[in-house]
Amino acid sequence: MNDPLTIRRLYGRRQGHKLRPGQAELVERLLPEISVPDDGPLDAAALFGADRPLEFEIGFGKGEHMAWQAAQRPDHGFIGCEPFLDGVVGALVKVDEFDLANIRIHMGDAIEVLQRLPDASLERVWLLHPDPWRKARHAKRRFMNAGPIGLIAQKMKPGGEFRFGTDHPVYVRWAMMVMNQSADFEWLGETPTDFLVRPDDWPETRYEAKARSKGHEVWYFRYRRR
Repeated sequence: MNDPLTIRRLYGRRQGHKLRPGQAELVERLLPEISVPDDGPLDAAALFGADRPLEFEIGFGKGEHMAWQAAQRPDHGFIGCEPFLDGVVGALVKVDEFDLANIRIHMGDAIEVLQRLPDASLERVWLLHPDPWRKARHAKRRFMNAGPIGLIAQKMKPGGEFRFGTDHPVYVRWAMMVMNQSADFEWLGETPTDFLVRPDDWPETRYEAKARSKGHEVWYFRYRRR
């Protein structure tokens, strides 16, 4: 079945409301400074000027989770990919406010960046609350598919951790099926608490808070790269 690795197409609006002057200034000034280069192979030295552990977030929303993680580990390099300008602006605000020098941003498809990274180079990867694409005919659009998960496995170090979160019951069942079919990952959940309670080092995003305000259950999955 086709999936995002072969379709290579982003769905949805790239831009929402008109930017305020301060937001537009950040896009013009800060985004070029911390953008992932458009061409060529990527590694820690190319992105951050020196070798360091790398972490990767796919679809970072407004950037609050990525910024929190980057503040906790300033010696690590964080790569965030988000196709929508509103989300990129949210991340830029946090980078600027907290003076985070260890974040690089790609406004576009995460697969484009993943494919340019060295194999076995990532220590952590996050996929938090991706679009569930509820209808069965849209299942091929879900990032949780064999192609993207295989690419993530290829780019992760043995022992690295892949984290996935969702509040959508259809997507959680689909994701569990996809991950159970992968020989590259070991599920770290042993008891219901392990996937029903958010770990202390997994800050709540605004999307998660909104889901809980609607009465949705949220699931937290952690997988170790074999």
